[in-house]
Parts: sequence; structure tokens; C-alpha cells
Amino acid sequence: MRKYWSRYVPKLFTCLNEGYSMAAARQDTLAGLTVAIVALPLAMALAIASGVTPDRGLYTAIIAGFLISFLGGSRFQIGGPTGAFVVIVFDIVQRYGYDGLALATIMAGMMLIAFGLLGLGSAIKYVPHPLVTGFTSGIAVIIFSSQVNDFLGLRVAEVPAEFVEKWASIGEHIDTLHGPTVAIGALALAIIVGLRRYRPGWPGFLIAIVVSSLAVWALGLPVETIGSRFGGIPSTLPTPQLPAFSLAKAKELVVPAFTIALLAGIESLLSAMVADGMTGRRHRSNTELMAQGAANIGSILFGGIPATGAIARTATSIRTGARSPVAGMAHAVFVMLFMLMFAPLASWIPLSSLAAVLMVVAWNMSEAHQFRRLLSAPKSDVAVLLLTFGLTVLVDLTIGIEVGMVAAALLFMKRMSDVTEVEAGAHLVFDPPREGEGDRVGVVPTQPVPDGVAVFQISGPFFFGVATKLRDVLDTIETTPHVFILRMRLVPVVDATGAHALSEMLRVARQRGTQLILSGVQAQPLAVLRQMGFEHAEGLHLAEGIDAALVLAANLVEQHKAEIDGREGKLGAAAKARL
Repeated sequence: MRKYWSRYVPKLFTCLNEGYSMAAARQDTLAGLTVAIVALPLAMALAIASGVTPDRGLYTAIIAGFLISFLGGSRFQIGGPTGAFVVIVFDIVQRYGYDGLALATIMAGMMLIAFGLLGLGSAIKYVPHPLVTGFTSGIAVIIFSSQVNDFLGLRVAEVPAEFVEKWASIGEHIDTLHGPTVAIGALALAIIVGLRRYRPGWPGFLIAIVVSSLAVWALGLPVETIGSRFGGIPSTLPTPQLPAFSLAKAKELVVPAFTIALLAGIESLLSAMVADGMTGRRHRSNTELMAQGAANIGSILFGGIPATGAIARTATSIRTGARSPVAGMAHAVFVMLFMLMFAPLASWIPLSSLAAVLMVVAWNMSEAHQFRRLLSAPKSDVAVLLLTFGLTVLVDLTIGIEVGMVAAALLFMKRMSDVTEVEAGAHLVFDPPREGEGDRVGVVPTQPVPDGVAVFQISGPFFFGVATKLRDVLDTIETTPHVFILRMRLVPVVDATGAHALSEMLRVARQRGTQLILSGVQAQPLAVLRQMGFEHAEGLHLAEGIDAALVLAANLVEQHKAEIDGREGKLGAAAKARL
């Protein structure tokens, strides 16, 4: 029983038990301050885009942000309102009001806690990469479309919620475009884009908001601001309270609540996985789900909106030097201090500059490079990508996820049925061949394995359900090899997520100075890798069979030794010259 509950210990306590120094505290405080500066304008902009007042976004960043870090299963997760929730929150608010959103979010929080207790955190590996990309790209298009009206200052009595009707309305009212509003929005957009290019370390969002607000105040421009639309922002946290509950209302909100829970779970675990990839750490997925559940409940008690892990803010925290969850807790405290001190000034923030912020957020969410790359994937993956994207934009994001997942499952089953005659009951094998056991793939190598070379193999289809195991391959080796041979003779099929996992493995190998050789790649996997640009990737080599791979590996090891000897010789000569 004790071992069972140890899996749910928050990473904060793990970090504290390992020892927490003053140097780590300084790094976490700096990271928390940096992320708070990024999160402050984002929280208000995302709340407005979600159909609620900007203060609710700040409450979410403070309460949910603190709880996600305090209780979470990741050392580096930064939580708060995110772009992924904008569409669904807006839809729930329009249908059921804020009270309906509050009840649905509390129900979602309970679902997330249940997911964690049931050990469903590892289920993230069953969500295929094309579906996630199609879904996030679709949400990005919707967010961008929702900000055009405020960016241009159009005089529209009621903006339609549907994508096609929204753009039709924009076209009909384009003659009401407001020059000063466009100018302020364009100024904010230019500042953000310019700073990202020439001063990427500067807080572009905050600087754009401050400069555009000063311009509106100094020039007395007649543009719509937070103050003119919402009446300003309170400078204190509200008194916690539970939303009104009724069984009939709860039944009506089951589907929206499940959508919030599913989205929060997927987004938070994806963010935690990104953090793991950047730091080499491992998160506790079920602990993270339970923390997300508690944080969403806490956010609603203080008047907030749904929250989850924020990938961009988490990455910013890591790059700034975060050491532990204290950075995320500090970020929440700093956002609260900013609200307490500067709330009256928020009334001057122009809505067009917040629209510019969200347009940049939408572009970042779109993952345009990933979308383009997936278009060269197998047709089945392209179908899942486009189907999920199209349904998310044109119909409903819930339907987009559901239909995309069903389509991915059906296409996967079809793909597996096509290869059953090749290998029945195949499974992944990552153990190296043992001494005296022979060669597991049926071809006995005649070449010895050189020192500094590790040989592993995959047996069976390499698809989205098992692709995440590849990330752990290098971690199982005590000493980092100079050459890593991955035998793929018994891999009949690779899909886009498998190729993405290989790409991640290649990236890690490059970081560690390891050359990667793929041995015995079959026709379908080879075609997919070529389509997706692997053939000429730096640090990657292809070999027809294990003997050819071992010969190539020996040559690479010798080249590496020669380079080291050459560098040492030059250093020795330089030292003698100085003497």
C-alpha cells in the first residue's frame, strides 16, 4: 500500500528531500518572475477570448498556477489558462453562463483526480501525433479568427460563433474598420514580432501591452480598452465560493465536463513530456493528473476558469534556469503581486493590443512546421490530421477529437491487418542480445561489436501506441556509446508518430555526441523516413544489414578516436611551444 501511494508524491517534496539550496531558490525566483511577466498579459487576453472578464484569467494563473506546481508530478510544469481552452470555455459560457462553466470545471476536476487514481496517466501514449497536431492547429485557427474583430475595431453588434459565419460577418462589416484601433493593434504586433527576432530574451508581450497602453493614454485615442468594456480589474482575490449545484444541471454538463477533463489531461501531460525532453527528467503522470484536478477545482472556488499545463510558459521557465516546482509557485505569487499593485492601470490596456498577443499565441499553437511535415506522412496519418483539423474548425472541437481518435484507431487496425502475415503477435524488444543467445532477428552477425557501440532492436510494428518507449532506450545504457545501432529488420510498419519518436531519439543522440545507425530498414519504414526527410539528417546513417552496420560503426569509432588524438596532439604541441 505504501509503495502504491508513493507514486502520487508531488515532485515538490521529492525536490525538497533531495536538498534545496539558496542557489536553487534564487534560480527558481528568477524563473518565476520571468514567467509571471509573460503570463500576466496572456492570462487577461485568454480570459477575454474565452468570453469572461480579464480578472478571471488572473485568478486562474494565481490559484491554479500555484496548485499545479505545489501538487504536480513534474518539476517544471507551469499551469494556468491556455489557448487550448479558449474555444471550449467560450462555447460553455455562451450556452450555460459562467455558473455552468464553474460547475462543469469542478466536475472535470473530480474526473481528473479519478483518472489519476485509476492510473490512466500513461494513456497519453495512445493519442497519435497527427490527431494532436490537427486539433491544436484547428484551435489556433479559431483563436486567430476570434481576434480579428477586436484587432480591426469592427462595429459588429454580435459576432457569430461559427467559423464560416464569423468570417462572413467580418467581410460584411469591413467598412466599419476603425483606424486608431488598427494602428494600436499593429503597433503591438510589430513590437512582439520585432522583439522576438532581435531581442528574444525580452518580454515582448508585456512590452507591447505597456507601450500600446501608454500610446492610448498619451494621445487620447478613442479605442476600446479593458476599462471601457469591463470596467477595470479588481485589486484583490475574491472570497472563495462554490457554484450553484443541481442534479439536472450536472447531467446536462457531463459532456462539457468530460471535454474539459480530457483536454486538461492531454495538454498537461504533453507539457510535462516536453519538459522531460528538455531536462532529461521524468514526471509522474498520475500525480500530475490529480494535481490538475485539484487546481481546476481551486481555480473555480476563486472565480477562475479551467487551467492546465502551459507548454510555452513551462519551456520559458526551464530556459530561465528553473530548478524545481518552486519556480511555478513563485510565478503565481508574482502574478498576484502585479495584480495587487497595478490593477488600476489595467483599465488603459487596449483590446486590440491583447488581440495582437492572442494572434501571436495562435500562430505559435498552429505548429505550422509540424503540420507541413505531417502532410508528407502516410496517407492514413494525413487523413487523421486533416479530418481532425477540419472538424475542429468547421464543426466542434469535441467532435474533432472523437472522430479523429476513432479514425486513427480504424486506420491503425487496417494497417495492422495488412501486416499480420508478416509477423503475428509482434512486440517491441529493447534488450540487447545476450551472450550465447544468438541473433534474435534471424541473421547471425559475423562482425564483432566494437567498443563504444551499443546494439538494440525493435521487433514488430512501430506505431503511436508504443512509440514513446523509444525515448527510454538511451537511458537504459550506463555509459553513453559513441555509436548506437538500432536494428529494424522486423519492423514492417512505421507511422508518423513512430517517425517523430525516431526524430526525438536522433535529437537526443546528437546532444550526447552519439551517431545513430538504422540497420535493415524495410521498404515501408524506409519510404516513410525518406518522405519525412530523415535520409540526409545529420548524425543518422542507414545500413542494409547488421554486418554492414557493425563495419560502419567501427569506422565511425576509429574516426572519433583519430579526431580526439588529433586534438590532443595539437594541445600537446601548443603546451610545448609555451614552455
